[in-house]
Amino acid sequence: MSDETETKRAKGTGWKSVYETLRNEILALTLAPGQLLDENSLAERFDMSRSPVREALIRLAGEDLVVTLSNRSTIVAPIEVATFPKYVEALDIAQRMNTRLAAELRTETDLKAITKRQKEFEAAVKTGNHLQMSEANKQFHMAIARAGKNPYLASFYERLLNQGQRMLHLHFEYLERTHEGYLLTDEHNQMLEAIRAKNVDLADELAHAHTRQFQQNFMDFMRENYTTDVSLGRRKPAE
Repeated sequence: MSDETETKRAKGTGWKSVYETLRNEILALTLAPGQLLDENSLAERFDMSRSPVREALIRLAGEDLVVTLSNRSTIVAPIEVATFPKYVEALDIAQRMNTRLAAELRTETDLKAITKRQKEFEAAVKTGNHLQMSEANKQFHMAIARAGKNPYLASFYERLLNQGQRMLHLHFEYLERTHEGYLLTDEHNQMLEAIRAKNVDLADELAHAHTRQFQQNFMDFMRENYTTDVSLGRRKPAE
């Protein structure tokens, strides 16, 4: 690769391909939480200078998908199980507020956009591709947020949805493997119909139930993976 081509890529859109690839790998858990992201190794992998790689990592940090440590190393952001209850609390508030506003303020154009996103989510579910499913789920909820006409609440909601996509990926994987619970598709349709009917209280109730169902499914996943019947050996009686 020529120096001219390299410089042009670094100053242009080179970082976007790195950003999109790493973002997808982080959300799909191909890059595990806590995994080191070395700039030199990434530059070699993507066959470009460190500048676009660094720019991509900065963008990912802005979405809380990577973390820069005190020694300046960058790692994939851990999934903080200890703070999960606080995350769910914030998600519940944001989801309810945006859905309430959508039910009150939506237009026919908004309804068409939400309906389109729901059909895309249903199509993604049929593919079994968890990354597509989590992204389609996010776009459905963001269509609702945009119908609420409050960009500040929508922005806050989007940040929470971004942070929750890896957990949603685990949630989908758990449901597919165990066939317990469901993929929230029916709840999406119910939320859409409540918004269509401008039933603010029902929209609020469904949004709240939607968050709680996600919480329960994720906790079921955690229990399955961290509760084990493996014997550690029979303890000798005290002499």
